[in-house]
Amino acid sequence: QVYLVESGGGSVQAGGSLRLSCAASGRALTRDVMGWFRQAPGKEREFVVAISRNGINTPYPDSVKGRFTISRDNSKNTVDLQMNSLKPEDTAVYYCAAREPWKDSYDIWGQGTQVTVSS
Repeated sequence: QVYLVESGGGSVQAGGSLRLSCAASGRALTRDVMGWFRQAPGKEREFVVAISRNGINTPYPDSVKGRFTISRDNSKNTVDLQMNSLKPEDTAVYYCAAREPWKDSYDIWGQGTQVTVSS
């Protein structure tokens, strides 16, 4: 059984920063694509960014471009999301997910961590 556990969420004021971390256990996810998703209240879950085993990330959506940065440490089996210049619209539950590269969809999910940004 593979588990993903997110940490680092919390409440910050607009303009602040948070660093989310996702730790995997059960097996090494060094070959997996790791992604971050978020779900705001009353909205569908949306994809934010993903990173390949080689450290290549997908393009950031305009909503977070220049403010969010994904990174991974294969030796520690972790993936992080650095979030700077946070805005109230970034408020959401953030989820870490993993999929093996040949799969179309993410099939391993964390429980989520709440990020609340106040104005």
